[in-house]
Amino acid sequence: QVQLVESGGALVLTGGSLTLSCAASGSFIRIDTMGWYRQAPGKSRELVATITRGARTNYGDSVKGRFTTSRDNVKNTVYLQMNSLKPEDTAVYYCYARIATIQGAGDSWGQGTQVTVSS
Repeated sequence: QVQLVESGGALVLTGGSLTLSCAASGSFIRIDTMGWYRQAPGKSRELVATITRGARTNYGDSVKGRFTTSRDNVKNTVYLQMNSLKPEDTAVYYCYARIATIQGAGDSWGQGTQVTVSS
């Protein structure tokens, strides 16, 4: 069984910065793409950022230029550095990973961490 555990969510002021972390643990062969999605109240889940095992990144339009994702393949951890935060960034942020196990490949999700940006 694979677990993704996020940390780093907090209440911050507009213009502030925050770093989220997500560590994968359990029994698996390899972690392929990792990333972050978010869901605000009353809205659908949206892409924030993804990063491949080879460090190729992709960002949602609303966060380009402000957020940066990175990963440590030894620690099986993905990070999200968020700068110039805005109230509209307020959401639950979910860690995502495409993980290969002996049963095959599948998508795993973390439990979510709350980010609140106050004006």
